Amino acid sequence: MTRTVVSQLSPLPDGPVTVAGWVETVRDQKKVQFVILRDETGAVQLVNPATRDLEEGATAEQQAAAELTETIGALAHGTMVRVSGELKHDERVKLGGLEVKVGTLEVVSEAIAETPIAEDSSLDKRLDWRFLDLRRPEANLLFRVQTTFEHALRSYWVERDYVEIHTPKLMASASESRAELFEMEYFETKAYLAQSPQFFKQMAQPAGFGKVFEIAPAFRADPSFTSRHATEFTSIDAEVSWIDSHEDVMAMHEEALVAAFTAVVEKHGAAIEAAFDVSLSVPSLPFPRIPLAEARQIVADGGYEIPRTDGDLDPEGERRLSAWVKANHGHDFVFVTDYATGIRPFYHMRREGDGSITNSYDLLYNGTEISTGAQREHRVDVLVEQAREKGIEPEELEFYLDFFRYGVPPHGGFGMGLARVLMLMLDLGSIRETTYLFRGPTRLLP
Repeated sequence: MTRTVVSQLSPLPDGPVTVAGWVETVRDQKKVQFVILRDETGAVQLVNPATRDLEEGATAEQQAAAELTETIGALAHGTMVRVSGELKHDERVKLGGLEVKVGTLEVVSEAIAETPIAEDSSLDKRLDWRFLDLRRPEANLLFRVQTTFEHALRSYWVERDYVEIHTPKLMASASESRAELFEMEYFETKAYLAQSPQFFKQMAQPAGFGKVFEIAPAFRADPSFTSRHATEFTSIDAEVSWIDSHEDVMAMHEEALVAAFTAVVEKHGAAIEAAFDVSLSVPSLPFPRIPLAEARQIVADGGYEIPRTDGDLDPEGERRLSAWVKANHGHDFVFVTDYATGIRPFYHMRREGDGSITNSYDLLYNGTEISTGAQREHRVDVLVEQAREKGIEPEELEFYLDFFRYGVPPHGGFGMGLARVLMLMLDLGSIRETTYLFRGPTRLLP
């Protein structure tokens, strides 16, 4: 009989059915046994009338029933089983209003009785046994949300004639700066793991692609142990040609996010509220926009002095600004714009008439920065000058500068961390929870 997943049981009529999954719990009572079976879509109750203490002369049917009772009683948490039986709808059953009366049960793969993690295990311990930790319904839901979120972003871009690209993660030189680079041997030379696809998505602009996007890994040799940093993460990037300013990038960015949040709310909103106690809503357009200098003043007026000396916001400043935006604009997102030249990369375009400011932004969501975007400088002579100001010799950037020597349109884009967005969306404490397999300074396994 064809296997039916749990989520598809409810519409079926009473009758024969086959289900398969892992054992979550067993209640072995004297007269009846209950098993909670979970698969990738949900959980269902299995029931078996217990047959025990057979007398001499028992029939083959009675012996089979006794063997089934013994098998069920010995099932360990996590054991994989395939069950055929009779589906019955019964509103008295708390778990979904239905159950399956066991006819046959096949143990497909036995589990060790003592599991290495429990509900109260530390996050690090759970990450050591991530394949078991991911059996939690909340974890399953999280990655279904991720799937819907990414699919909606892709759909938004594909429907608007964007090209999906896959850029290399091995580079001959730094993608943005010399800092936070993973260096590795590469035959007779050295290579570096890409910090971002920045240079390569810009290369698509003189190539005539117009609009591109990528969802792919990026690497940062950052020794941070914060809840929002990782050495390998999934970066969501987009780049578009023929823009007038970073305002065009922000407009595209917020529209794409609204499309993604709409898909998540429609498909998973109720499940998210049940699992995470988060009432997720679709953000309104446009997102608030606040220049950095004004943002710093808002934070200062709230009684907090930002300790950073470079003029940027720190994490506490981000939280306080976002709280102010929520209180005054009713919004979970805010674009912080007009970043100073000194705290932006050499390739960010500077404001016409005011070279101290760049046409760039950071996007904050629920108190945390999730993205940086900007209009890029497309004039090669200006790029060379700005690189030198940052202490980068143009000779180190020859392959990059060549992009701009044969004609390139005005362009801009953004990069956004997937795990951070999910962490903030579901109100979780760390991107370790929202990364399938986390990588940090002290974690390379599993």
